[in-house]
Amino acid sequence: MRSVDRAVSVLEILARHGEAGVTEIAGELGVHKSTAFRLLGVLENRGLVSQTKDRGKYHLGAGVLRLAGAAAVRLDISQEGVPVCRELADELGETVNIAVLDDDAAVNIMQARGTASVTAQNWLGRRTPLHATAGGKVFLAHLPPAVREGHLARPLRRFTERTITTARELRGELETAVGHGYATTFEELELGLAAVAAPVRSHDGTVIAAISVSGPVYRLRADRLPELGSRTATAAAELSRRMGYGF
Repeated sequence: MRSVDRAVSVLEILARHGEAGVTEIAGELGVHKSTAFRLLGVLENRGLVSQTKDRGKYHLGAGVLRLAGAAAVRLDISQEGVPVCRELADELGETVNIAVLDDDAAVNIMQARGTASVTAQNWLGRRTPLHATAGGKVFLAHLPPAVREGHLARPLRRFTERTITTARELRGELETAVGHGYATTFEELELGLAAVAAPVRSHDGTVIAAISVSGPVYRLRADRLPELGSRTATAAAELSRRMGYGF
């Protein structure tokens, strides 16, 4: 824990001063220069600090921007998504979620409930499997092919008798999702639960989130999914516009 604390302190020192040498950093940390050098080496290997070769100074690296950008995206989506999700939840009466991709799962970061879903399950903060959820299928469908195939090569866990557990069948689902502009699930994660989801894009077209509508199968009947998917795609397009896509 001490090393982690010192590493964070190094980043704070560089943020405060703009740049600093090993001697300065060691002095502020109260450690030997060799200890400061090792910390800087680790941070440099991870892209969190960079060295000005001709001056022997260190400054924050591009890796910090990458981490900050990821955090900013989540915050921006949460803020910009509030009116979009509330309008969709009010219109459809169902639970609306915004999820982001987190390695091998989709994580719900925002939720709005419609009038028909007052007793619905709370999905906030939950990590849900990519292959068995509508939002997860959105992410899989828009991943680079090599990354997607890496996910499909892993065992696909069965949650219900309707869960898709073969890569071939899932590929077909993902192709359909791209073609329709939305993905669907019908009792694939939980019996009695159906959902539709559509992609949210950043200014450069990258899929950064998914908006989903979920509810019980007696309300989200199979014959209603195309209608719900189209409406969800419209909401996702609006949130994408708010995130800078299309400008």
